[in-house]
Amino acid sequence: MFKLELMQHTGSFKARGAFASLLLRDVPPAGVVAASGGNHGIAVAYAAKTLGKPATIFVPQTAVEKKKALIRGYGATLVEAGERYADALEASEAFVKESGAMAVHAYDQRETLLGQGTVGAELEEQAGRVDTVLVAVGGGGLIGGVAAWFAGDAQVIGVEPDLAPTLHRALEAGEPVDVDVGGIAMNSLGARRAGAMMFEIAKKWIPRVLLVSDDAIVTAQKTLWDALRVVAEPGGATALAALLSRQYVPRPGERVAVVVCGANTDAVSFEEKTR
Repeated sequence: MFKLELMQHTGSFKARGAFASLLLRDVPPAGVVAASGGNHGIAVAYAAKTLGKPATIFVPQTAVEKKKALIRGYGATLVEAGERYADALEASEAFVKESGAMAVHAYDQRETLLGQGTVGAELEEQAGRVDTVLVAVGGGGLIGGVAAWFAGDAQVIGVEPDLAPTLHRALEAGEPVDVDVGGIAMNSLGARRAGAMMFEIAKKWIPRVLLVSDDAIVTAQKTLWDALRVVAEPGGATALAALLSRQYVPRPGERVAVVVCGANTDAVSFEEKTR
C-alpha cells in the first residue's frame, strides 16, 4: 500500500505539522519563522497565508529552486542562509531572538510531531490493519509521529540514504549525534542531528533503520513513475527504495505500507509546442 502524502497540500506531509503548530499555539504579531530544506518551509508559508499570518522562511542555498519559488509564491519572506539545513536553522534562531516571531521547528517540536502523527491515524483509517510501515527519515518528525500513533500495533521502520544516516547513527550511539549528510535526498532528508523529542519515541517504537544508496533511490523514483505515473522527489521515494533494493523483504502475507512523502522536485520536463 502506498500512502501518497505527495498529494497533500504543498506537495508533502509537512502541511500537517505546519497547521498543527499554527492552530495549537498563539501566533505573535511578528508571525512565524521556520528553517527548512524546502518542504517544511513551503508548508509553513502555506499555513501562514491560509491563516493570515506573516512568515519568514530560512533555507540553505542548496534548496531546490522549485521549493524556493513555492515559498515565495505563498507570500512568505525567503532568506537563504548557508549551505546546509543546520546553517539555515542557526540563522532562523537568531531571527527569532531579534524579531519575536514564533519558531515552527521542522521536526523537533510537540505540535509538529502531533501533526505528522495524523499520517498514521489516517493510514489506519484508510487501510485497516497494517503490519509494517516504511517511512523515510530526515530529522524524524514524520516517523516519530507515525511511530507514536501506532505505539507498537504496527512495526514502523525508518529508511535513510546511506549518505545521510542521521537516525541510524543516533540509535547506534544511544543519543542524537551530529552526522555529515549528503546525497541526492539531502534537501529533504539532510538533517544533521535527529530530533531529541522523536528520539525518545524511536528508542521505544522504531526497531531499526535501513540504509539505501542514491542509486536505489533513483530506481524507486523511476519505478513510481513507470508503474503508477507518480512523480516523487528523492526523499519521497526513499522508503520504497528499501523494498526494491531488498533491504526490507516482507513475510508472505505481510501488509506493508510505504509512505511516499514528497513531490517537490525540479526533475520534471515538458515538451514545448513547436510550430
